[in-house]
This record gives sequence, C-alpha cells and structure tokens, in this order.
Amino acid sequence: MRIAVVGTGYVGLVTGVVLADLGNSVLCIDKDEAKVEMLKKGISPIYEPGIEELLTRTQASGRLRIGTSIEEAAKTCDIIFIAVGTPPAEDGAPDMTAVKAVAREIGRHLDHKVIVVNKSTVPVGSGDLVAQIIADQGADPSLFDVVSNPEFLREGSAISDTLHPDRVVIGARSREAAEKLAAIYEPLETEVLITDLESAELIKYGSNSFLAAKISFINAMSRVCELAGANIADVAKGIGMDKRIGSQFLHAGLGWGGSCFPKDVQGLIKVSEQLGYDFAFLKEVEAINTDQTLHFIGRMREALGSFEGKKVGLLGLAFKPNTDDIRDAKSLVIIEELLKEGASVVAYDPVAEKHVREIFPDITYVKGAKEVAEGSDCLVLVTEWNEFRQADLKELASVMNRALLFDGRRVYSRTQAEAAGFEYHVIGS
Repeated sequence: MRIAVVGTGYVGLVTGVVLADLGNSVLCIDKDEAKVEMLKKGISPIYEPGIEELLTRTQASGRLRIGTSIEEAAKTCDIIFIAVGTPPAEDGAPDMTAVKAVAREIGRHLDHKVIVVNKSTVPVGSGDLVAQIIADQGADPSLFDVVSNPEFLREGSAISDTLHPDRVVIGARSREAAEKLAAIYEPLETEVLITDLESAELIKYGSNSFLAAKISFINAMSRVCELAGANIADVAKGIGMDKRIGSQFLHAGLGWGGSCFPKDVQGLIKVSEQLGYDFAFLKEVEAINTDQTLHFIGRMREALGSFEGKKVGLLGLAFKPNTDDIRDAKSLVIIEELLKEGASVVAYDPVAEKHVREIFPDITYVKGAKEVAEGSDCLVLVTEWNEFRQADLKELASVMNRALLFDGRRVYSRTQAEAAGFEYHVIGS
C-alpha cells in the first residue's frame, strides 16, 4: 500500500515507521525542513525507545521516505494520514489550524482516488470539516473519503502499542473506505471496530478522559488517606482487586500530564459545551489534578518552614519516564512555585533537560542523582525513571544539608527511605 503520513511528531513518526516496517511504502512529510534533514540521517526529533532503529532500518530498505511535499502525497498515495498537532486553544478547544492547512493542500493537488485519515485527535465533526475543505479546493468528492482512525499510543511505549494495540477504531461514511483502511492493520491481528465518523471521534476523547478520571479519583482518595492515617497503596490495591474496576491507573501521584490527557479532557469539556452539555464531572476531574500538585508543594513548604533560601533538588523533569516530553509536566509547576518563593533549584533528568532549560535557563542542571542531592535541603522525586528506583538512598541522604525526601510517585517504601536516614514524605500516607 502507498501511504503518506503528514506530521512527524509522536503519532505521525511512529505510525509511519511501523507501517513501513510492516511492508508498506510510506512517505513521511513535515514542513520543517531541518527536522526532515534530521530524519533522513536517522535522527529522531523525539525521544522514544526503539524509534531510531526503525527509522534507520525502514529508510535503508527503501520502504520509508522523508519529504516536505503534500502535493506528492496527493498525487501518488492511496492513503494519507493527517497526524499534525491539535494543541488546546485559549478556550480549551482543539486548535485545528494545522489540520485545515493539510486538508487545503490535499484538495489543491488531488487527482486520483484517496482515503484521507484523521489520525490527529480532533473534535466531533472534524471528518466532515476536512471533507468540505478538500472539496472547496476543487477536488472531486468522488475521489476521496475521509476516515477517522484515532491513536491510542502511550509515550515511552508507542512502538509496542502500535504493534500490539488493544483495538483499532475506524469511523467512516463509506464501508468500503473503512475496510480498505482496516486491511493495513491485518498483520497486527487485533480487533477492528468500524463505526460512524462521530462515534470514532468521540471514542478517543472518551477513553483518555475516563483514564484521567480514574487517576484523579485515586489522587482524591490519597488526600482522604492522608487525613485518615490510611495508606493509599493498600486502598488502591483493595479497590483494584475488584474485576469490575481493575488495578490499572490506580497509582496515586502528582497527577496526569503529557500531550493527551490534559488536551483531551479540555477538548471533551469544550466539545460538550458546544453541543449544549455542561460536563461538570470532567471539570472536577481537571480541578483535582491541578490541586494535587499544589497540595504536594504545600506539604513541602510546611516541612521546610518556607522555600526562601532553601536548595531543592528535583529527580526527573519529564511528565513520565521513557520520554522527553514536558507538556503539562508537574516539574514545571514545582519549579515555578519554588523560584517564585525564593528557593534555588537543582535538577536532573536523563533526557528532558534540554526542553526544561528553554523555559527555566537559570536553574542548575546536573548529571546524576547524587549531584542533585549534594547540599540540598529537600529532595523531590518527580519522574519515576528506573535509575531513581535503583538509587543508593543512603548515599543520597549522606550528602544532603537536610535529609528530607518527598516522593511524588510512591517509588520508595517508608521503611527503605527511613533506614537510609531520610525524613520521608509521600503522597497518600
């Protein structure tokens, strides 16, 4: 199959290299010429385990090409995936500017039968919007179908998620177009759900919003546990043993972030408002998530007396391990508050430092956990990288000005931390 993927972010690049590795002829397109040159050299602009190996292998085989021309895609490909960004606008609604621009380019150059696939997370009605934009550029409506095919990738395991998906969702007006798209997923041997456009567009929003709600619920329960003297780990385990509920996404922490949950929750709230429904439940899910981080900072402030003149060390900056993504990362909230209240900040992250440095160039960045701990009044575990799980806590405590540890991800046990000499504070107990 001749496939084009427009956009080489997390979704587009992973989709492109995996489909190429499965034997398709894939053209990955990006308007950023510097990024295109990097990709041609096998250098990924994103950190994702395994991505550069696939990028190199598929280009060497000739099954993957990298370019900048949507015109070429419109004239040579059978399927065109739109996988550009749809960040939240100021009002929380998805910004469709990039999607619309791609649709216009496709419409200007389309001259044969094509399936256009919305892979980006888009609001209800986007399939019809894209179809109208393509037609408005003069393309014959009989030459194209617009299909919704939402992604369900987790950063840090995106390649595995693409190769072993829970399900593939395809929404279309045309059954023939849906089945043609479904055929490219046959090697994955997974369940394919074919539905209407509107339902497919809502499934992505609904899935991520539900998972975000589950996290916010257990984080709210962690607050109750702190007040009651209970242990959120035991409470979560007991709740998760109910097969109707399950244990996934019941791990209390600093809250959810990243590229999907925040914008999809905001997006579904906004879409619901536009349709005439006040999704008050999701608004509270979002509020709990925001308050969770602020509550954690408040506990740090209380333990230290104040942040003024204190040196605080952060272990981890990315919103989750195995990614360099800092979108809605809790580290940014913590750093901003610490600096505002007069603390000095030292931080280490294996891969995300360069992105945080662009926002906070004046904090101190070091190359390991021990350097973070040296002379610090407080150590904060923000991102649960494996190297932090294996850290020598006794050594870290020995080099601190005050051996105070705030565990924002429940990585350590109280027994373990206190045996190492730490005064230990953790979410949910």
